Amino acid sequence: MLAAKAVQDWPLYSGQESSTRFVDFSRQPFLDVTGTGAGREIQEAWREFYLSLQAPVRQHLREKFPRGDGEDAKMWEKAIEARSFDITRAFLPAGATTNISWHTNLRQAADKLALLRHHPLSEIADLADAIEDGLRERYPSSFSAKRYEATETFNASIAQGHYYHRPWTPDFELTENTIRPDALAACCGILKSRPAKTELPRFLDDLGRIQFCFTLDFGSFRDLQRHRGVTQRMPLLTDEIGFHPWYLEELPEVQREQAKQILDIQRKRINQLGLSRELHQYYLPMGYLVSCHITGALPQIVYLIELRATRFVHPTLQMRAVQMAGMLDKLFGKCGLVLHLDSDPGRFDVRRGSHDITEK
Repeated sequence: MLAAKAVQDWPLYSGQESSTRFVDFSRQPFLDVTGTGAGREIQEAWREFYLSLQAPVRQHLREKFPRGDGEDAKMWEKAIEARSFDITRAFLPAGATTNISWHTNLRQAADKLALLRHHPLSEIADLADAIEDGLRERYPSSFSAKRYEATETFNASIAQGHYYHRPWTPDFELTENTIRPDALAACCGILKSRPAKTELPRFLDDLGRIQFCFTLDFGSFRDLQRHRGVTQRMPLLTDEIGFHPWYLEELPEVQREQAKQILDIQRKRINQLGLSRELHQYYLPMGYLVSCHITGALPQIVYLIELRATRFVHPTLQMRAVQMAGMLDKLFGKCGLVLHLDSDPGRFDVRRGSHDITEK
C-alpha cells in the first residue's frame, strides 16, 4: 500500500490501483520489513482478525439494512459485501501488498524516478531502481543522461527530511482562502449556470486558492489522493491521532470490543519492534487517522467535493466532502456558487452492488 501511494504521489500520475474489495487477503502477501518472527506475527494477527470479521459484519449489515421491496436480492447482497469490505479494511496493515498500473511517457517517468529513488523507504527506492533498470534496457537513449551530484544531493535531502509531513492536524479547518468574493461575484453567471456533471472553467484558477486541513483514515486517504488537480502532502501513518471511530461504530458489539482489545495489544507490540516512524507504517492498520492538507483552486476543489460527497463513496471520505461543501456554500453561495450534491449522501443504496469488476 505504501509503495502504491509513493508511485501515485505525482500530479501527472495515470494508472489504476486495485480496490481492497477485490483482493483476497487470505492469500495476499504482507511485507515484513523486519524479516523477523515478531514483525510477521503482528501482520498475521491483523490478517486473522480481518478475516474473522467478514461473516459477523455481513450478518450485522443484513439486519441493519434489510432488503427493501423491489430490490434485487443479488445486488443487495453485493452491496452488503461492499459495505462490509469498507468497514473491515480498517484492520488491514499498510504493509499489505496491492496491485497498481502506471501509464506514462518516458520523460515523465524519468522525472518521477529521479525523486522516487531517494524515497525514505528502501523498498520504494529499490522499486524505483528496478523500474529504471528495465526502462534503460528497453530505451537506452532516454535513460542514459548524466546524473548531477548536486541535484541528487538536493533531491535526497528533500525526500529524507520533508517527504512526510507531521501527523498532527486540526480535526477540520479551512486554513487558507485567497479568493476574493468581489472577484468571484464577477463570474456569478458562470457559477449559477453550470450544469451538473460539468467542471468549472480553469481560468477561475486565477481567482485564488483554498486550503482545507483535516484528519482522515489512511484507507480513505488512498481514495482522496487520486485527485491530482489539488496539492497534497504525503501524510505519515502513525497511531498518534487515533483510530477512526466510524469503523468501530459499524462493528457488531462483540467484534467492537475485540477490535478495541487488538488495537491496544498490537499497538504495544508494534512499538516493541524498535523501528523508525517510517517503518512503523508497515504494521499499522489503515483505520488510523492521518493528517490531510488539500490546496487547490476553486474548480479543482469543487470537482473533488461533488465527486466525493455521494452515497457511493466511502462514508469517512464522504463526510469530509460534505463538510467542505458546507464551507464553500457559506463562503461563496452569495456569489452565485452552486454545488451539485447528492441529496442524501449518507443513505445505504443497493446500487453500490453494481460497482463491480467483470471479465470481458
